[in-house]
Amino acid sequence: MDYNFRDIEQKWQKRWVENGTYRVVEDKNKKKFYVLNMFPYPSGAGLHVGHPLGYIASDIYARYKRQQGYNVLNPMGYDAYGLPAEQYAIQTGQHPEKTTFENINRYRSQLDKIGFSFDWEREVRTCDPIYYKWTQWAFQRMFKSYFSTSSHKAQPTIKLIEHFELMGTENCNALGTEELHFTAAEWNAFSEKKKQEVLMNYRIAYLAETMVNWCPALGTVLANDEVINGVSERGGYPVEQKKMRQWCLRVSAYAQRLLDGLDTIDWTDSLKETQRNWIGRSEGTEVEFNVADSDKHFTIFTTRADTMFGVTFMVLAPESDLVAELTTADQKAAVDEYLAYVKKRTERERQMDHKVTGVFSGSYAINPFTDEKIPIWISEYVLAGYGTGAIMAVPAHDSRDYAFAKHFNLPIIPLIEGADVSEESYDAKEGIVCNSSSAKFSLNGLTVKEAIAATKKYVTEQGLGRVKVNYRLRDAIFSRQRYWGEPFPVYYKDDMPYMIPKECLPLELPEIDEYKPTETGEPPLGRAKMWAWDTKTDKVVSKDEIDNKTVFPLELNTMPGFAGSSAYYLRYMDPKNEQALVSKDADEYWRNVDLYVGGTEHATGHLIYSRFWNKFLFDSGYSCEDEPFKKLVNQGMIQGRSNFVYRIEDEGADKGKFVSLNLRGNYKETTPIHVDVNIVSADILDIEAFKAWRPDYNNAEFILEDGKYICGWAIEKMSKSMFNVVNPDMIVEKYGADTLRLYEMFLGPVEQSKPWDTNGIDGCHRFLKKFWNLFQNGFDEGAATPENLKSVHKLIKKVSTDIETFSYNTSISAFMICVNELGQQKCKNKEMLKTLVILIAPFAPHMAEELWEMLGEQGSVCDSQWPKWEEKYLVESEAKLGVAFNGKTRFDMTFPADADNKTIEEAVLADERAQKYLEGFQVAKVIIVPKRMVNIVLKK
Repeated sequence: MDYNFRDIEQKWQKRWVENGTYRVVEDKNKKKFYVLNMFPYPSGAGLHVGHPLGYIASDIYARYKRQQGYNVLNPMGYDAYGLPAEQYAIQTGQHPEKTTFENINRYRSQLDKIGFSFDWEREVRTCDPIYYKWTQWAFQRMFKSYFSTSSHKAQPTIKLIEHFELMGTENCNALGTEELHFTAAEWNAFSEKKKQEVLMNYRIAYLAETMVNWCPALGTVLANDEVINGVSERGGYPVEQKKMRQWCLRVSAYAQRLLDGLDTIDWTDSLKETQRNWIGRSEGTEVEFNVADSDKHFTIFTTRADTMFGVTFMVLAPESDLVAELTTADQKAAVDEYLAYVKKRTERERQMDHKVTGVFSGSYAINPFTDEKIPIWISEYVLAGYGTGAIMAVPAHDSRDYAFAKHFNLPIIPLIEGADVSEESYDAKEGIVCNSSSAKFSLNGLTVKEAIAATKKYVTEQGLGRVKVNYRLRDAIFSRQRYWGEPFPVYYKDDMPYMIPKECLPLELPEIDEYKPTETGEPPLGRAKMWAWDTKTDKVVSKDEIDNKTVFPLELNTMPGFAGSSAYYLRYMDPKNEQALVSKDADEYWRNVDLYVGGTEHATGHLIYSRFWNKFLFDSGYSCEDEPFKKLVNQGMIQGRSNFVYRIEDEGADKGKFVSLNLRGNYKETTPIHVDVNIVSADILDIEAFKAWRPDYNNAEFILEDGKYICGWAIEKMSKSMFNVVNPDMIVEKYGADTLRLYEMFLGPVEQSKPWDTNGIDGCHRFLKKFWNLFQNGFDEGAATPENLKSVHKLIKKVSTDIETFSYNTSISAFMICVNELGQQKCKNKEMLKTLVILIAPFAPHMAEELWEMLGEQGSVCDSQWPKWEEKYLVESEAKLGVAFNGKTRFDMTFPADADNKTIEEAVLADERAQKYLEGFQVAKVIIVPKRMVNIVLKK
């Protein structure tokens, strides 16, 4: 019987649905294993062959764990909110929900064709009110919580209010944006609005004026990763820096716990290091600098207060409030011009682009160690969100300070006698010199470590500052000026936010007539007619009813994309629960994700935010594990294999003339043009298909070689613009889903990027046919031969080991070797072939199910027991040794594995094939390398 993959795959995909094969329920009698993929955003382009790489890798592992007896949760859903759908809605007037659902349906169809073991009954969509009810719920809990610096966890703000009522801010141990000081009497005398303003300083979800990436053309704030080279990733529109009142999440409160948690999880060292650098813990000193001829002062943070003797200027971030305070009248025009320039630069550009720019503020600071006046400058290389937004510059020992000082001709004072002033640091040996004659104390002769300790002591004793741990990690901006996102469950009374009752969640998106900002600059929700909150009826009512007494305006911003993706792994545990994000029973059974698979691009976004979100829920008792993802595997990228045709550009040549790849040298100039890879096979162009694809070349002339047009090729990013996108549907139609699954894993290690080459897929398809043919000659119920056992147990060991390390490509090679060996052995042993089916089931599940049924087995192969190898079958009974004379191998000989050296030597020298090499020589010695070779050393 031929391998009819189309019928087989359709049959089993239907059977899996009918039988609920992949439906999973909590079963306390079985060990659990939770496998999760980073869920996709359903774009209009659908899946290309690069997208399923991680899904296939995790699906193989999920199936393997199920065969090991685990109760496996392997869900899938959609990150369904996003700017592309909103932009399409603006252009077409079509509701983004319609296009999103159409895209979801297309994704689902494509995913089903590949044969994943997803439990689709647990599907979540972030745009579904049933789902985002719990995002709104979590936000409300963050609003009603603060971070306790004594317990290092979130606590309800009601406890903070009780503390204020009794003690004011004394010993309140609450982390705030600013340090506030008031007595209990003062708190109790505050107005309601004043109390809300004070609490906003401490809330984990809070409103604040913050610098954002503002895109006027899109009318919304963009995340850093949505901005490339100063323009929006979507549409290429200019982006500027702007201060706006935004919702923020106090992610920075969890910085130390986010760092500590990295030591408890199985992630790659490189990914952990990326997160450590992003969190950016540094121990140092906050020092206060007074402004000359003024009662103003400001604070800087430094990890090297011992270098303050080398400070020759100060630098403020352009966004700092100090800029307006310290800019003198004669410098205002220059400063305003500079600020207009910086406004067009994103933080990422400023961090990566090291060009030197800046402007003098006109003011001077006083160095507290020397009492010397030093100029205060403003420069984009200092960011407001890091430290205090102001730095002391030590140009002799910092590369960026040095470049700035050289550019603006500012003083440079080395801290080591005779040091090269371009050195970025001085080393930890004796010889530090404090060159300032006005220094208040000396560090001469101290090591760097000693100098740092002495300086910290001096700063604290003299009241100049304090020792502090600082983090680079900043709070997450949580507002977007978009329509297509989760609404905030917030109304405003006296300009302060209040939460709608949790019993009224979800607050659903209203209907609007257009999806762009209003003419007055409000977000799209400003167009909604029914968008006010009636506190008497607890319902959404018309904006016309707003009286700011019982009916109040609702929030016009929506939540960002990461809102819905930060806790979706918990919702998968209990997706239909209407009373809780996840029930206690489901949470305690599944606990957290055992294996998480996704791209490295989420290292500093999603993975930071979801870890923060989980830790907050853990503090509140809604998650039973402090870390959400035990093990993380980053799949590599599948790159596209582009094809080119070559248009002849010689003077006077017909612009529609194309020359085949290897004939280009006959022409002065040719231009490579990308061609759709789907009309190229083995680099041979389908000329008629090309003409249909590009009608403007319908009458073009093609110069062929051997009757064919050979295309050039290159490895590039897979994208529509390069016409190298390969649709998995086409591969499944031509070769089958099992071939696609096998080939994607065969391309190389899961974690590495690798090029897609459709030309190579035939090999995997031929292998599956060969595998299939092993089962077409009947089965033998007798005992397996030693050769059968050796081949199969060798495979069991290899595949079992490789799956655990995600080395799927070498597993597939091992399958190929084993199938060849069993074919040569003419193996028909039913038990051996059954084992083979069990082993290949995670990789090629459709074929495996069909063969399982052909073997007469009941139920699904998914529930078969994963085999164990036995070392006794792997012991070699024979050893093949190469026989060499003076180091040159001439022939092979086979010996019993336990043959001693004397037996081997005698047999080799007696072999008739050795005689012609021995003639005329004496044997000087015989060298035997166990299990490899015999070398006969000859002499005259």
